Amino acid sequence: MTDTTTTRYIPDRLNSRAVRILKSWEALLLALAIAIFVVNSFASPYFLNAWNLSDATFNFTEKAMIAFAMALLIISGEIDLSVASIIALASTAMGLAMQHGAGTSELVMIGLTVGLLCGAFNGVFVTILGLPSIVVTIGTMSLFRGISYIILGDGSFSGYPSSFSWFGQGYIYWVFTVEMLLFVMIAAIYVVLLHKTNFGRAIYAIGNNPTGALFSGIRVQRVKFILFLLTGLMSGVAAVCLTSRLGSTRPSIATGMELEVVTMVVLGGVNILGGSGTIPGVVIAAFVMGLVTFGLGLLNVPGIVMSIFIGLLLIGVIALPRLWAMAAARRKA
Repeated sequence: MTDTTTTRYIPDRLNSRAVRILKSWEALLLALAIAIFVVNSFASPYFLNAWNLSDATFNFTEKAMIAFAMALLIISGEIDLSVASIIALASTAMGLAMQHGAGTSELVMIGLTVGLLCGAFNGVFVTILGLPSIVVTIGTMSLFRGISYIILGDGSFSGYPSSFSWFGQGYIYWVFTVEMLLFVMIAAIYVVLLHKTNFGRAIYAIGNNPTGALFSGIRVQRVKFILFLLTGLMSGVAAVCLTSRLGSTRPSIATGMELEVVTMVVLGGVNILGGSGTIPGVVIAAFVMGLVTFGLGLLNVPGIVMSIFIGLLLIGVIALPRLWAMAAARRKA
């Protein structure tokens, strides 16, 4: 009697790819996000409310918009610590324009333009003058914020047009916010830019070996300048959304946001030294940080505790790969 039982053959290539995905940092982050969601649903009776979950997206969408551009910049081996101050300066510029009668479309263009100019300012010092990006952006972090304080002092701008509030407070359909739609669209753009284009491959090449990338024909300084422009532009987008949501401008707006943006990028699996990382990882990290901060907020945890948690999280995700590598080296030895 002939055994007619057949077995489905799974190519080793597909099998190894599935295993690689399951072992990836993104898969671990996704499991962590699901676990946090489940814990929050038991910790607070208000967590599973659809409107509360919609409002929770405000905890990460504005920061994530900047984090996508920051991820590309860090992969290339650079960093921009002035993003929160760019938001403050762009918001101040929008407030000044509003005082002189500018409408919604003019306010949006001013916010984006100021962000772009600030990114260009950083890019010139890093790519043309050859200064370290961390030193330049620490300086411009104080410069941009200082200009806002000079203009506003202890005051504020308010009274933005009602149509301007749509960007930060509007809803597209039921509980889906305008900011969430922007987040999804920008994430898709950056996924394609980094993972599907020659420009993205150039970013990885520069981050791994800038000298080798230069000798292979990549215009290293030009690519880095574009990345600073993108980071400034995304800061301008975040400034429009945040100012619209708050309905006012103060010089202290977005204080400390640069720490959360960098934490989001590194938590997403981007190597702080450059050369590796993915946009999907940053997307999942954004949800993880948003769920954590929203859950802690529902439990009335003080803001200073959240800041401590974010600081510890940043140290942890930077130190963990190093500790893992040291442990692996000891096992081999």
